[in-house]
Parts: sequence; structure tokens; C-alpha cells
Amino acid sequence: MMKKLSVLVCMAGLMFFSSCDVIKQLPGYSAVTEEEAGDGIKQALSLGLGKAVTSLNVTDGFFRNELYKVLLPEEARRIENTMRTLGLGSMVDQAVLAINRGAEDAVGYAKPIFVDAITSMTLSDALGIVRGGDTSATNYFRTKTTDKLHQAFYPVIKSSLDKVSATRYYDDLINRYNDFPTTIRKINPDLSAHVTNRATNALFDMIAREEKNIRENPMARTTELLKKVFGSAL
Repeated sequence: MMKKLSVLVCMAGLMFFSSCDVIKQLPGYSAVTEEEAGDGIKQALSLGLGKAVTSLNVTDGFFRNELYKVLLPEEARRIENTMRTLGLGSMVDQAVLAINRGAEDAVGYAKPIFVDAITSMTLSDALGIVRGGDTSATNYFRTKTTDKLHQAFYPVIKSSLDKVSATRYYDDLINRYNDFPTTIRKINPDLSAHVTNRATNALFDMIAREEKNIRENPMARTTELLKKVFGSAL
């Protein structure tokens, strides 16, 4: 009896390992390595970045986009009601338009900054990220690089805001408000920091949308690496 049982166990083991070999030989089956997973993640992020920059680095890319339009800093929001009540709404509109033009200009310079962050990013568990949720790679990228990106992007944003006179319009608006006799607490929030934060979040959001598209839509996997990494049953 024991001899028969041993034979059955051995046969079962042979069948299991044989079936594994058969699966590995099936057309289209290819195991993904940790290195390939890492490269695939970076490629997906770079692809999403390219599409984000193309969409936002145009006239009205921010201004006419309800998701990404840059409004006044939260601390300065109360200015808007006061200025409009006093018939100075055009100053607010002019400042907001110029701020968005600055953001639209700045994202044109974002790509090398973001690509550098993507390519230099160390992935501690690339396979785990590939197996994760719809935006796992973008979430990891955001967590690991946001501070670095803000530091690198801030001077670019500031330069673009100056170039389109957004800083001047904004300063005129703030100074006009602060000069009112009724203004008890004067304000002067950092416009460049505010726009840097908003523009970076917009880029991350669009990268996440493209990552989700690559995961769900085979047609979005435009390279062999993306097809292998995101098309495999890891």
C-alpha cells in the first residue's frame, strides 16, 4: 500500500513540473524579470509624462481645463470677493489668466526635470508595483520624488510667471487689496510655490491616467517592453 502511495506521489509531482514546463513553452508566455519590470514602469511613466506635457503646454492647457485650472492661492481667495464687490473683478481675471499662462509655459520645460527623476528612481520592488493597483507606479513615483521635483521645478515656474507678467499682475492685485483701509491682515502668499504645486499635481494626475490606460488597454502598450511587462500574468 505504501509503495503504491509513493508511486502516486511521484507521478503527481512529475505531472506538476511537466505542466509548468508546458506553460513556459506556450506562445506568448515569458516571465518578467525584476529589471524588466523596473524598465517597464519607467517607460510607462515617461510615456504618460510626454502626453501630459503635450496636453498642458498649449494655450488654455490649464486655463480652459476645469480639472487643472490654477486659481489664486487659498490664502488669497478672499481677495476675489472683495475686489469684485468693489468693481475690480477685471484685475482678478487678468491675474488668474496670467498665472495659468505661466503654468502652461512652465510645463514645456518640465520634461527633462521629470525624466531625470524617473530614470534615476530606485525601485525597491518593481514586480510588486507592476502587480499593484491602477496607478501604483505613479503613486510610487510621486512619493519618492515630489520634494526633489518641487525644488527643481520652482525656478522654472517663477521664470515663466515673470515672463508672462503674472507676477506683476498678482503683486498689483495683492498690493491693491493690502492698501484698502478695511484690510486688517495683510497677505502675500508665495505665488511661485502655489503654481509649482498645482502644475506638479496636474502632471502627476495625467501620468496616473496614462498608467491606468496602459494597464487596462492593450492598444496603449506601444512598445514590446510595455506589452511584456503589463501584458504578462506576473
